[in-house]
Amino acid sequence: MKITCFKAYDIRGKLIEQLDERVAYRIGRAFAEHFSAKTVVVGGDVRLTSEPLKLALSAGLIDGGCRVTDLGMTGTEEIYFATKHLAVDGGIEVTASHNPIDYNGMKLVKEGSRPVSGDTGLFAVQALAESYNDSDVEAGLQQYVNRFVSDDDFIQGQCSICPEKLQRGGQYSTLSIMDAYVEHMLSYVNSDGLTPLKLVVNAGNGAAGKALDAIEAGLVSKGVPIEFIKIHHQPDGTFPNGIPNPLLPESRADTANAVIQHRANMGIAWDGDFDRCFLFDETGEFVEGYYIVGLLAQAFLEKDPGAKVIYDPRVYWNTEDIVKRAGGVPIKSKTGHAFIKERMRADDAVYGGEMSAHHYFRDFAYCDSGMIPWLLVAELLCLQQKPLSKMVAQRIAAFPSSGEINSVLQDPDASIANILQAYEEKANVVDYTDGIGLEFDAWRFNLRKSNTEPVVRLNVESRGDIQLMQAKTKELLAMLK
Repeated sequence: MKITCFKAYDIRGKLIEQLDERVAYRIGRAFAEHFSAKTVVVGGDVRLTSEPLKLALSAGLIDGGCRVTDLGMTGTEEIYFATKHLAVDGGIEVTASHNPIDYNGMKLVKEGSRPVSGDTGLFAVQALAESYNDSDVEAGLQQYVNRFVSDDDFIQGQCSICPEKLQRGGQYSTLSIMDAYVEHMLSYVNSDGLTPLKLVVNAGNGAAGKALDAIEAGLVSKGVPIEFIKIHHQPDGTFPNGIPNPLLPESRADTANAVIQHRANMGIAWDGDFDRCFLFDETGEFVEGYYIVGLLAQAFLEKDPGAKVIYDPRVYWNTEDIVKRAGGVPIKSKTGHAFIKERMRADDAVYGGEMSAHHYFRDFAYCDSGMIPWLLVAELLCLQQKPLSKMVAQRIAAFPSSGEINSVLQDPDASIANILQAYEEKANVVDYTDGIGLEFDAWRFNLRKSNTEPVVRLNVESRGDIQLMQAKTKELLAMLK
């Protein structure tokens, strides 16, 4: 059987066509066998199909010789945390994050929350999952269900695989690690230094609401005076307010309007599995993830002078400037969570950040979190006693950037080659860390192609000259077309 939902870093596919309970069973069994895993934690986001997929996955893990601990509805970072905290052999989150509602997927980690990607075993799991014959898969599933969920039931998210059906020799159990998770989250800030704040929080009807409530309770127990204005807070797998993806401009209005209406100090919005968070200043203006990387680097270097900070090569002049001024060591890494995490481990970096709003932390098993960033920025607001807009305005003026601009092209390789030929001779630096990055005296750009579609992604920045940045962006886009 050919399985088509395996990608470079995770598993994602269209329901029924690419991913169903049979495929989930195959993946679970293959994960257990390939990694010789004996203990695995599993969780799932709020999508209606996540529960049946998670339980079929658990059936496969059990048949592969695992003891499965089900954490229930979780964000991806809760699986990261639990895998290390419980010292188990692996963790799997069933999630499609910000993909359309007719998709689902999985994110996998090994012991110590080390990522499983194409280079570290993901494709080996795929090959093993494809090798099982259909009759073995059906027999495996039938040990746990009276009937296999029909396609119609599956689409509606109705699950006939019940947890009690998975109780075989104590190999399946449920557990909450929320108290330990909250304690770890709050360890990143000094609660005594937090002054009154009003925060708008938008969980997007995803998994973030439950975790945020627990963090709020932890803050209250410490006497921290933070007021949360909650919108789209209740988990709802039908996503009545749309798939949560604040990276899209059309998904930002509700958060921005609530910040203005309630005169909040900051707005925070998450994607479906809350491994990314997006911030809005007190005027309701969306703050690009690039500038948040600089803020968080500064926050860590104030506590850990001389530490190393990892950044991605799309835009980085602002990050480099902040890190060097604070006495830290900036280190460039190829874009992508597997590359960032690997480089952080190799260099023992305290923090790593991508402009796409993925933020990685050494003390969080080098994994990305959507909760730690806003806690750190909230602490900065209290310490500096100035609004977020002013905290980032100076950095935006110093290093204006275009944001990532995607262009659909017939031949991305030829287009990138043409750009390189046109600009290479005049460039001070030509970098191939990820795509092509060319630096000049007052501006630079990065151009890289997508791994999955005929798209090239352009980022341009300058040194304090927004007109130059805009002109060069226009010039490059015209050449691409």
